[in-house]
Amino acid sequence: MSDVDFTQDSPFPAQQASFNSMRNVKARNRAGWLGLFADDAILQDPVGVSAFDPTGQGHKGKEAIGAFWDNVIAPNGGEIRIRESYPAGDECANLLRITRILPNGKSFEVNFIGVYRVDEAGKILSLKAYWQFDKAMADFAAAMAE
Repeated sequence: MSDVDFTQDSPFPAQQASFNSMRNVKARNRAGWLGLFADDAILQDPVGVSAFDPTGQGHKGKEAIGAFWDNVIAPNGGEIRIRESYPAGDECANLLRITRILPNGKSFEVNFIGVYRVDEAGKILSLKAYWQFDKAMADFAAAMAE
C-alpha cells in the first residue's frame, strides 16, 4: 500500500485541513500551520498526560498551540508520512508515521493516529494525536544506545 499524497487537494474539509497541516510541518512554516487553527482550538499530542502536556488537558488556543510548535515540532525534524486517511463528516483520522535519523545514524519511527475536527470554515477545532509517549521515549533511548 502506498502513502497518501498530501500534496493533492481533498474535497473533504477535515482531510484538506490535515493535508495542509502536513504541508506546513514539512515546509517548517509555523505561521501557515498556526493559521489553520480556530482561535479556541485544542491540540492534544499525545492525548493524555505526557512531558509535552503534564496536565493531560491539551494545548488550548493559538498561543499555547504556537508554543507547542516552538517546543516540540520546531526542534524535532523528520519525515512525516500519511499512511492511510479516513475523512468522515467534519473529522478525518490519519494513520501517520514520523521517521527521524538520529545523530548516531540510526532511524527512529513513531506511528500514530491523528484525528482532525474542523468548523464550518475548515479551521481546525481539535487535533488529537494517539501514541504512547513512554514507549516512544524508550524506543528513542534504545535507538540512541545502539
